[in-house]
Amino acid sequence: MSVPVLSREAVLAAVSPQDAYTAVRNAFVAHHRGEWVMQPKVYVTNYPAGDFRAMPALGGGHALLKWVTSFPGNPALGLPTVTGLVVLSNAETGQLEAILDAASVTALRTAAAGVLAADTLEREGSSSVAVVGCGVNGAETVRMLVAHGRTPVVWDVDAQRRIAAAQLGAEEAESLRHALGCDVVITVTPGSTVLFPEGSLRPGQHISLMGADGPGKAEIATAELGRAHLFCDDWEQASHGGELAAAVAAGIVERSDVTQLGGVLAGEAQGRRNDEDVTLFDSTGLAIQDLAIARAALFRSVELDLPRVEL
Repeated sequence: MSVPVLSREAVLAAVSPQDAYTAVRNAFVAHHRGEWVMQPKVYVTNYPAGDFRAMPALGGGHALLKWVTSFPGNPALGLPTVTGLVVLSNAETGQLEAILDAASVTALRTAAAGVLAADTLEREGSSSVAVVGCGVNGAETVRMLVAHGRTPVVWDVDAQRRIAAAQLGAEEAESLRHALGCDVVITVTPGSTVLFPEGSLRPGQHISLMGADGPGKAEIATAELGRAHLFCDDWEQASHGGELAAAVAAGIVERSDVTQLGGVLAGEAQGRRNDEDVTLFDSTGLAIQDLAIARAALFRSVELDLPRVEL
């Protein structure tokens, strides 16, 4: 038996931003309805260097396991922050069907989730949108926004990354403060620095927090979470390893305070309440999102000339 091996370039060629957006949206709804299932990600930590994550999921006739890393100090060594593999199997027979680069799958689903949450929760008439953090996942978020007809402003501490992101169809923000003041802000940083201090959110904003996907990470002050209408990708995962975790531990946020995005997309939960609402989406990254991207790539792989491995 031989299976296709999808490199970063092959994954990005197989799955367009529009395809990724649709696939991840459908995955959120399927997960909400119990049709796609997953367990919270398992962390194998080697802090302060970084961590390894094992992420399984089942749905749509397939099973997936993603083994992926997050080592924030790697760029200084000339290495990527995220590396790993996605293994996709047939759920009925257990046969391996594809091996995919994890970093590209992660970038596509991260971008899709952040933009999808913004589209779903932003105030009607919102005009300005910013992406803060222009690494691999941030750049993919820019690419997805541009594919949806929006022109984001971008900010990164690294001027070269800002320039590279602008070349994707964005504009460089005048400053970090300028970016954080936009109607919609999607943060895609390593989560090592608080971007929104206490009292900084303004009425009507929507914030998609994509960077704080593990213990000890935060892009917003814990106290500020109490001022926002809160949403997450998965409560079980977010309450233990996401932006919400510190607020839950401090007693600021309870389960009843947080709505899962899948419920809103399925039409079974309320989204934004009014124009003054500050909506905040905490993304921890779900294996069902990876499954959606991997399946989309597999279906297109028959059209691509891809290397295969014999098993």
